[in-house]
Amino acid sequence: MSTASPKELPLLQTSDWELDFYSRPIIETDGKKRWELLITSSENLTMAKPFRWEKRCPAGEVNSIWLSEALEEAIEDAKKEGWGIPLRLRCWRASMKTMITKAATKVGIEVIASRRTFSLLDWLAEREKDFYPKQEGYITGPIAPPPSPILNEPEPLPEAVRGDAWSFAWLPLGSLHEANEWPIEFSGLLPIKESYDLSIPIPGLRLFSKTRALALAGWLGGLEPVKLVIEGNQLLLEAGQDDRWLVTDMTNEASKEAKEVLIRSREKAGGIQFISVQSTPEEKVFKGFWMLKDIAGY
Repeated sequence: MSTASPKELPLLQTSDWELDFYSRPIIETDGKKRWELLITSSENLTMAKPFRWEKRCPAGEVNSIWLSEALEEAIEDAKKEGWGIPLRLRCWRASMKTMITKAATKVGIEVIASRRTFSLLDWLAEREKDFYPKQEGYITGPIAPPPSPILNEPEPLPEAVRGDAWSFAWLPLGSLHEANEWPIEFSGLLPIKESYDLSIPIPGLRLFSKTRALALAGWLGGLEPVKLVIEGNQLLLEAGQDDRWLVTDMTNEASKEAKEVLIRSREKAGGIQFISVQSTPEEKVFKGFWMLKDIAGY
């Protein structure tokens, strides 16, 4: 019996996974809330179709053992669809972090506690609008309470992520469609809905460092950047699961202008933002470029 050589084997798609294991607004016939595991691959500008996987969990079996077995099942099903083992697994609910980490460790997957789960949150929003209300036993209300508002005081941006200079800028949304073709060392690109007006200005933060731009970009990616916000006259970066970093103080006029652009992006372009890292403003190569997303309540 002949076997395929390594060159003949199909290449598996690789991606990070985003996971949510939680109760849903549906009462089952036994009177208990439905528990459900949702997994999606992290989408980007070039991905044709994400891997999505779901499985219901009996309320009496909500534990790391059930979850680890479900993860193994998801990995096998993903392989059948041409996907490799996930590079990393992101989860955003702090209350489920311990259980998810324990289950993922059993199957050898690294877990990152992060709100950079934009594909998952979009899918949850779809299900809340179009799927759950049609299910028998549905109860009105959100899928589950969103994370508690982040109230911790912002800390100064780590020294390793401070450049020589910075600027708050914006790009027309249409230009981001080609971001996957730009020369970028570290990146985190997101899909863009075709329904958005391509002329909408997308706000972002540009960081510059002549001597250590690549190292800065590597550190910044490790922070798991989520979104930029303006509080008073301060520009903040929210990252990870509950981190808030003070980028800089701004003048009244500059902070007002930045806040207006951020609000417009949230209302007209799904909250898309960006952060870039370059050696100089004139440099055509990005050492880092991330698309962020300001999703209300997260």
